[in-house]
Amino acid sequence: MKLLRVHIISAKTCGGLLDGLNLQLRSPFSGYSGFDPLCFIGPNGAGKSQFLQVLTEIFQSVFHRCIPNEERVEGNPDLQFELEYLIHPEDEQLPVRVRISRKASGKNRPSLVIERRDEDEYDWIECDLKAPETCTLLPQKIVGYTSGDNETLSLPFLLSRSGYAKDVTESALHEPKRVPDTRLMLIDYGTHLEVFVANLLLGDASQWDFLLQDAKLQNLHSFRCIVQLAHSAAPKIPSRRGSQSARKGIQLTKELEDYLDQLKRCATCYTYDDKTETYTFDYWINDQTRKAFRSFWDNTLDLYSSFHKFAMLNDLVLPKKTRERFRKDTKSRRFASRLPEPQDEDKVFRFERVMFTAQRTGKEVDYVSLSDGEHQLGQILGTFCMLSFPNVLFLLDEPESHFNPLWRVKFISRILDLPTKHGDRRESAKATEQECLLTTHSPFVPSDMHRDKVFIFSKDEEGKIQVQNPNIETFGTTFDTIIEECFNVRPPMSQVPHDEIKRLMESENPEEIRAGMQHLGDSVEKAFLVDRLLQLRNRDEV
Repeated sequence: MKLLRVHIISAKTCGGLLDGLNLQLRSPFSGYSGFDPLCFIGPNGAGKSQFLQVLTEIFQSVFHRCIPNEERVEGNPDLQFELEYLIHPEDEQLPVRVRISRKASGKNRPSLVIERRDEDEYDWIECDLKAPETCTLLPQKIVGYTSGDNETLSLPFLLSRSGYAKDVTESALHEPKRVPDTRLMLIDYGTHLEVFVANLLLGDASQWDFLLQDAKLQNLHSFRCIVQLAHSAAPKIPSRRGSQSARKGIQLTKELEDYLDQLKRCATCYTYDDKTETYTFDYWINDQTRKAFRSFWDNTLDLYSSFHKFAMLNDLVLPKKTRERFRKDTKSRRFASRLPEPQDEDKVFRFERVMFTAQRTGKEVDYVSLSDGEHQLGQILGTFCMLSFPNVLFLLDEPESHFNPLWRVKFISRILDLPTKHGDRRESAKATEQECLLTTHSPFVPSDMHRDKVFIFSKDEEGKIQVQNPNIETFGTTFDTIIEECFNVRPPMSQVPHDEIKRLMESENPEEIRAGMQHLGDSVEKAFLVDRLLQLRNRDEV
């Protein structure tokens, strides 16, 4: 999938901030092969995250209209837009150009239109929204990543999650049926262990080495996961009438009961407390453990989804008043803080004692001892590994925020070098048929991209969003030059020394300038001070 153009006609959720923005991201004739991310850079409040949010809401509305059994909630019914992209359906020989629009016409409510381009006739053909072939023209997953509590991007994903959770509750209590997954998938700090453990159990050896090398770890040694269904903090939900369930606490769907049984069968050992309905599963990782997991789960994404569906039950142990407040705020699309995390001992599902083997010493290393940057890098790379199939849209909001400068320099190359089950990265579906948009406040990512893939967001004097490509070629450009171009920082140094240099430049006292220079590091501005000092001394000699 490759995005071509996004025209946001009206988006009330952003307070009109992006209204009228018509952003050409690529030419329709640009190449379809190769991992080719787009970078949004600019100051805070310039609309970068809001753009990712609206793009998510566009697809959420499309999914709700075309596949309502997967996307139960209308993300933003008042949103008006026009969107174009290229996508390669499995049953098509070549990529297809798709246009999706929803525009107001007079007093009529905006209607959704999906069209595909007939390249032979150079015309657009309208598609039946409910037809199976129309679904093949839609992305398989929309993956949002945020490193913090960024409700700007998270809100449509949380809205989608609430619709899914409601169906799960209905299925557990009244109608036992499998609940289809949503195509919207939020990856944030709360999911890092789910991503990491799933990859290190079901990935291949090259992926394990790749995910662990920066943290200087050798492999996953062991871990424990706990499922407690009748904890005192969890609501006591009566089982459905006529049900065969004997559970005293939280009622599970047939799907979750199956996952629970599979976790039991894969465990090295486990215990069960009947009073609290608590399962404690311990896993010592070896070839047989991985073989057991592979016998029940087809791939990493399936295993991650199983973990995550249990983790979603943690919301149930929060006070009813808190959950009701969040539900109302989400429904009214208010930017409320996300649901608080329950204490570990109160959670329905949690990991404990996740241990690794160190590369050099062979000693056990606890996951909690790793830095935020090591957690973040493993999670992002692991997300790309487990979603290595075509037609996935990644929306990454500041994905390198916790990295040190060296890791930031290597970030894009690390993604490009990811080993997948498709073999060579240049031939893999991940590299050729996925789309990635990311926001940043640093110059490191733009230096990996050509200027036509970098978009500078800013506000004009009237507060209207402006987006443009840099005037310079960013690929291979020094970081100082990119900072100056994208943030208008001249010179590229902090404000305190900048003010000190400015003060010294205005001084008429050579000794003051000489003494001040002794406390300054090397820079072009310091060279100007040297010149200023020479001018003053020459003047005094005359």
